[in-house]
Amino acid sequence: MPTLDRHDDVFVLDLGDGENRFHPDWIASVDAALDEVEKATGPRALVTAATGKFYSNGLDLEWLSAHADRHDAYIDSVHAVLAQLLSLPVVTVAALQGHTFAAGAMFSLAHDFRVMRSDRGFWCLPEADIDMPFSPGMSALIQSRLAPRTAHEAMITARRYGGSDAEAAGIVDRAVAEDAVRSTAVEIAGAQVSKAGATLGTIKARLYGRALASLRGAAAPRD
Repeated sequence: MPTLDRHDDVFVLDLGDGENRFHPDWIASVDAALDEVEKATGPRALVTAATGKFYSNGLDLEWLSAHADRHDAYIDSVHAVLAQLLSLPVVTVAALQGHTFAAGAMFSLAHDFRVMRSDRGFWCLPEADIDMPFSPGMSALIQSRLAPRTAHEAMITARRYGGSDAEAAGIVDRAVAEDAVRSTAVEIAGAQVSKAGATLGTIKARLYGRALASLRGAAAPRD
C-alpha cells in the first residue's frame, strides 16, 4: 500500500512495489496522502515514486469485473484522485521507474513534471487495444497535458513509449538512468518548494479549469 514520508521540504509518496493498480483501498490511501500534503503548511513539494517493475498499471480491472454494480462510483473515485493531484497547491513530480500504463499514465500526467527511466519500462495509454474508451474526464486530462499531436498518437495508436521516446514527445521532462530517477525527481521538486500555497492552487485551477470540471462532472468554466 502507498506510504508517505517527508524528507526536509519534499514529501515522497511511494505507491508500492506491485502493479499499483487503482484498487479502492489504494485510491483511498493515495487520497489521504494527498490530503496530508495539501493541509501541510510552509514550503513543500511532492514526489510520487514506486519500487519494482511498475509505477502503476492502471485500473484494477479484476476488482471492477467482480463489482460491476459499483462501476460508476469506482470511476468517479478515480476521477476524483486525478483531479485532486492535478489541482494540488504544491509542485508535483512523478518518478517513473517502471511501466506506467493506462490510468497510471494518466496519474503521471496529473503531475507538474515527470522523470522516467531511460533504458527500460514503457509509458502507454492502451485503451484502443483493450477496447476501453477514455472517459470524458480522462480525455480532457490527457489533452490538457500533452501536445495535440502527441495526445492523438498516444490515444489512437496505444503506442508504448520508452524513456527517450517519451522525453522526445514531451510526455516526460527527463529520461535518466534507473538509479537517478527518484533522486532527480526529488531535486526538481526541492527547487520548487517555495511555490506551495494558495496562489499556486489558483493558477492550477485556472490553467486546468476545463479538465478539472470534466473530471469532477461539473460544467466547464467560461473563458
